[in-house]
Amino acid sequence: MTSQLTRAIGMSVALLIAGAATAQESENRVAANTDWSVFVEGDPTECWGVSAPKESTYTRDGQSVSARTDPPHLFVFYRPAEGVTGQVAYTGGYAFAGGSTVSLAVGDTTFDLFTEGAWAWPATPEDDARIVAAMKGGAEAVVAGRSGRGTVVTHKFSLLGFTASVDEAARRCAG
Repeated sequence: MTSQLTRAIGMSVALLIAGAATAQESENRVAANTDWSVFVEGDPTECWGVSAPKESTYTRDGQSVSARTDPPHLFVFYRPAEGVTGQVAYTGGYAFAGGSTVSLAVGDTTFDLFTEGAWAWPATPEDDARIVAAMKGGAEAVVAGRSGRGTVVTHKFSLLGFTASVDEAARRCAG
């Protein structure tokens, strides 16, 4: 429970920064690699690779529905001052159903992400590492979650440029 709480506190800080980074994209973006971009905040105190989905679908009770959400993104963070290397985070742009998990699938491998509000992330740094390794070897990541209204939201992210972006973010925050 303590590691979960520590990750949640770290994510809270990361989410504030990520929100600012998205709003200030032109000032903080330092590289773009196909479908992924690299951002640096601070001197550098935080670096991340990020992508928006290529496809989004919304269903409720098996039927396609329309939905409005904030922009969804899939991130990989590096925060050297906190010892964070490759922390995966996802925002679907909507509040997830309370107590729900989000699935992140790369090829035949599926990972569970835990949710809080509109954000989801893996339970442990070891899970982060497994997800990053899978994404480096994959072509697409499919993330699916359930909103508080019962809508199942699925986002498909291209992984073209993923490896170059996360490697660049890691290099820029290497110390």
